[in-house]
Amino acid sequence: MKKAIITGSSSGFGYLTTLTLARNGYKVWATMRDSNGKNSSKKNELEALAAKENLSITVAELDVTSDASVKALTEKVINEEGSIDILVNNAGVMYVGITEAYSLEQVQEQFDTNFFGVIRTSKAFLPLLKKSEDGVIINISSLAGRLVFPYFGIYCASKFALEAYSEALKYELKPLGVDVSVIEPGPFPTGLLFSGPKEEDTMALESYGEMVEIPSAMLQNFEGFFKSEDAPNPQEIADSVLSIIETNKGSRPIRKVTGIDYGTNELNEKTRPIQENHIKNNLQMGHLI
Repeated sequence: MKKAIITGSSSGFGYLTTLTLARNGYKVWATMRDSNGKNSSKKNELEALAAKENLSITVAELDVTSDASVKALTEKVINEEGSIDILVNNAGVMYVGITEAYSLEQVQEQFDTNFFGVIRTSKAFLPLLKKSEDGVIINISSLAGRLVFPYFGIYCASKFALEAYSEALKYELKPLGVDVSVIEPGPFPTGLLFSGPKEEDTMALESYGEMVEIPSAMLQNFEGFFKSEDAPNPQEIADSVLSIIETNKGSRPIRKVTGIDYGTNELNEKTRPIQENHIKNNLQMGHLI
């Protein structure tokens, strides 16, 4: 039985991916922050479903912004499992507002979850993934890791960084037998759009006048769409994760767009030959593709 670790499993994509993998025969470590506090009901819900359906799910505490928390989980997994095959980096938060008006501390907080959190978990579990016969890392990115959305600037920056990190890892880990893929979701009704804080730099905010209302208007438009019959189903992301895992080793795509794409598939198709040519011919590293 292959073993998977999923971050951010208390809701949305992480919760659905946990159930999808477990129902398809995987042993899943469903991790979340504050599993004995704010998210205790989600922990209990997953454990009840696991008992009812005879699923192999272990709910564990993990704060991807904490070195100590990542270390504690790593030690627990090593002691109880000894190995791991799949890491799904799903935990994330989204800051939506006037880009200039976010304080430096807020920008660091956004990156600490969306970017540095992925680095923490990847570094922690790569020694185990390298020992797997079919190790794979799947990072949940966003269309905003390829396209720039005004008023999503801090979030976009964190996802652009994640995309670069993921693609570099894919090349470097190929000779070691570990695959890396990125899933780029479009907008989905998971609550992520409303997960970030308000801007702290009030002086900068005031200089934008009536424009300060634009971010909340955008969110209201998305909220209306999410309540419509045309709203996409977040289960699509969980299905994409399963699809990538069950793709043959070495054939997994670097990027998989899921949901409304806003032209991201076209962008990826146009840039892929340029990137591959760069690796093959400019760098003479074609063996890494």
